[in-house]
Amino acid sequence: MSQTDSFQQALSALLEGQLPSQEQLVCLLSASGDDFAALLAAADRVRREQVGDAIWLRGLIEFSSHCRCNCHYCGLRRDNQKASRYRLSEEQILAATGQVAAAGLGTVVLQSGEDTWWTVERLQRVIRAIKEQHPHLAITLSIGERTYDEYVALRQAGADRFLLRFETSNQELYAQLHPGTSLAQRLECLHDLQQLGYEVGSGCLVGLPGQTLADLANDLLLIKKLDLPMVGIGPFIPHPDTPLASAPAGSVDLTLKMLALTRLLLPTSNIPVTTALATLDGGRRQRGWQAGANVVMPNATPNVYWQQYQLYPGKAQLGDSLCHSLANLKQQIEAAGRYVGQGPGSALGRKENAHAEHTA
Repeated sequence: MSQTDSFQQALSALLEGQLPSQEQLVCLLSASGDDFAALLAAADRVRREQVGDAIWLRGLIEFSSHCRCNCHYCGLRRDNQKASRYRLSEEQILAATGQVAAAGLGTVVLQSGEDTWWTVERLQRVIRAIKEQHPHLAITLSIGERTYDEYVALRQAGADRFLLRFETSNQELYAQLHPGTSLAQRLECLHDLQQLGYEVGSGCLVGLPGQTLADLANDLLLIKKLDLPMVGIGPFIPHPDTPLASAPAGSVDLTLKMLALTRLLLPTSNIPVTTALATLDGGRRQRGWQAGANVVMPNATPNVYWQQYQLYPGKAQLGDSLCHSLANLKQQIEAAGRYVGQGPGSALGRKENAHAEHTA
């Protein structure tokens, strides 16, 4: 059987709702030329049928660049003495959140390194203040691994969603890149978050040194198993002040294939075009949208700080202010034949409806 025949067989089975094997996913990830275009077109068609043409905007506030972790790929890693460190005050976070709400966005994402200065009590205070001032604003946390009791407290304070990427499903590779922790520990956190009723997002990096197509296929199978309402997938970008400084960056095309396959595996999930993908793709987000994505996170971090939050160098920025970024972004969205979604844009209702229709 030719590569194209194998591709068509694997794609047809996936579109019919069959769970693909690792081998089939490797075949799909190997697509090139017309097969690559067919994969993206299939994902775009499923996206349109299942979640429509809305692109949901999430206001991202990077409130601390301090981190206790020493991940080999991240510019915020603990041992990077060249990193610029900052913490926004509670007042600064609330002011930035106010801009997000005033701009009409339905979700604010509070992201930081794993900063233990931000105790659960401090985080609770900020979450409650946001909910008091902006009760219709969904709050997403992206703050790394915490204890079960801390996740309980943050949920009770009003946090709606939580982003925690597993990065890679390869246990050995995970351990190499994340000293002092394990994939099992990360997956336990994801399980806890799901059990507590968070709308949970996770995902992986594409192009990590030592990563294979089989690893990426397993990443996709894990994403499917977790049944994630939100999936973030971005390319690895080397940072000059990390142990992986000399490693090549991940592939844009391979990242697009991962986005497309995620859309086909989880038709109703929210899938962002990550800033990392836009950075490697010349600042563009259109190809990500054409591969099945339906979310963008414009940066609402105060200008004096946003460049200091350097997971990787040269990150793409839509403008020099949230207002400017949104104006540019809306032009890109309209040019792509899409429109800006209104409200929090939860995937949970869509997933529940899809499951009900499937079992009816």
